[in-house]
Amino acid sequence: MVTKKDILELKKRMKKEDCTFTRLNGCYVNANREKVVTIDENFLNLDDEEFYKYLELAKKALSGTIGNNLLELHFEESQRESGGLQQFFMGLKQSGLKNPELTDRLYDQIIENYDYPGNYLILIFHDAYDVMTKTSDNLKIDESEEVFEYILCAICPVNLSKPGLGYISDENRIGSRIRDWVVGVPDTGFLFPAFAERSADIDSMTYFVKDAKDSHPDFVANVLGCGPRRTATEQKKVFSTIVKKALAPVMDEPEEVLLSIQEGINARLEEDDEMLAGDEMAPVLTKETISQVLQEIDVEIPGSAMSQIACEFEEAFVDEMPPMEALIDQKALAAKEAVKEKQELVKQVIELQQELVDKELASDEESGGESVKTYDVVVRVKPDKATQIKSQYIGDQKFILIPMEDGENVNLNGVHTKI
Repeated sequence: MVTKKDILELKKRMKKEDCTFTRLNGCYVNANREKVVTIDENFLNLDDEEFYKYLELAKKALSGTIGNNLLELHFEESQRESGGLQQFFMGLKQSGLKNPELTDRLYDQIIENYDYPGNYLILIFHDAYDVMTKTSDNLKIDESEEVFEYILCAICPVNLSKPGLGYISDENRIGSRIRDWVVGVPDTGFLFPAFAERSADIDSMTYFVKDAKDSHPDFVANVLGCGPRRTATEQKKVFSTIVKKALAPVMDEPEEVLLSIQEGINARLEEDDEMLAGDEMAPVLTKETISQVLQEIDVEIPGSAMSQIACEFEEAFVDEMPPMEALIDQKALAAKEAVKEKQELVKQVIELQQELVDKELASDEESGGESVKTYDVVVRVKPDKATQIKSQYIGDQKFILIPMEDGENVNLNGVHTKI
């Protein structure tokens, strides 16, 4: 399994003094899916300015969160056979990007299946990393475990720079700036083979997607030959849709109930984290677990809705049970918790205010004997309000009038009251 440490180990090498990239190939494609220009360079011979910019793009293709922006994909069984895409990527890697037929074939596969409306640049890097042995305390020993040879691909949108004014030096004036086609950060990319537990896994690759809302399953299947995987963002969306679809016909405010369910999953996750301390395997949500959570939460959900959620959950996640953490909207839960804390504080303030009123009345009774008991009305206001209080007859009835401004609060017998 690919871990955060594995990715960081590769990214840390992507700097001038440690980089060992041997070759850079690329293809610039326009909006009509036509190849405009290709790149074939010895990477270490690039000018410094280009060297650093290409290196930054390579690093960006390994950025983001594992399970959301970075997915570990596995080749389909059919693609592991002779003539499959696994063999193709093995050949591309072993060629060191020096076989034009193989690189052209990859360009063609990407152009045919990459759904992007504008111009973009395909970049392919080749590297051979001498993986050094590490001790249990992560200290390196000057001894090689293996040579990890790999290719890294980054697909970068190319867009026109924004229009604006600039200084035109040869004319010594301010004028319209020339708009250039600028290479952006990678939108999609992949690393083959995957670097898992500091070793090559030729049955897998690490797939990068900048926008976790869309993992591009057709691209994964047709270009990479791997089985599709949802990002954490996609898993959360599918789960939310299943819950709201089942609750909407039978319950009010399904969004609030969804949050309660997520609170239940979060509580279960915290329990599992305590039990599995130190285990890198993230706890997953199963049909059985979600059924238990639905029964345990404070909200009473109809049995038909619970059965529908459990069944549709099992069907949607039949290939891979999602990590519990992926299904929790932490921001929404934090906002709900903040509201609950505020409500609890308001409740405590009201109770304290009532206690204060009760104590003051008791004190008045002790000091004045039975005089307080004769009061029909007890009014407590801030000092600046006292001078504003008036009495007035309306008809034959006498009233006490207290002027109020917008936004002023009223506590009536210890209860927060809207006037």
